[in-house]
Amino acid sequence: METYTIRRFHPGDEQSLSHIMRSAIEQIGPRGYSQQQIEAWAARAHPAQRYLDRAGRGDVVILALDGAAQPVAYSLVEPDGHVDHLYCDPAHAGRGLGKRLLSEVDAVAKELGLTRLYTEASELARPVFERAGYTVTTRRDFDIDGVAIHNYAMEKPTGFMFAQQPMPGPQVT
Repeated sequence: METYTIRRFHPGDEQSLSHIMRSAIEQIGPRGYSQQQIEAWAARAHPAQRYLDRAGRGDVVILALDGAAQPVAYSLVEPDGHVDHLYCDPAHAGRGLGKRLLSEVDAVAKELGLTRLYTEASELARPVFERAGYTVTTRRDFDIDGVAIHNYAMEKPTGFMFAQQPMPGPQVT
């Protein structure tokens, strides 16, 4: 059984993340979407530079690394709690990496004092998010360059509340 480690993004990871996203869309995507839908979705895959840009603007990118310290899965969460990406290299899919990454997303939410996380999950990612406590709010039907496709708006309350100041009690003098 392979051992994985979780860490935050470092410059130099961007090529691997771009590859993971495209590979996941092209190789795992057909389990829930047509070839035409996959092609439209893959055409919007992020180039490597986009990861550097997003990390630079404050998005948190969380990676799962294999035993050789190579990125094999990742999630990207924006400062407002939007979980924008959850992708896994097809060779490592089905090993619980989505669950581990979403657990780390929960830790990011706590760090940021967020009360809610939300996402737009693909047909294939939906069960992973559901197992992590997200609920579907609506199915989203839309098109990418004229190709009809869908995903699911999902959200999860974090249970984290901003620290409350204690109410002042009676003064004892």
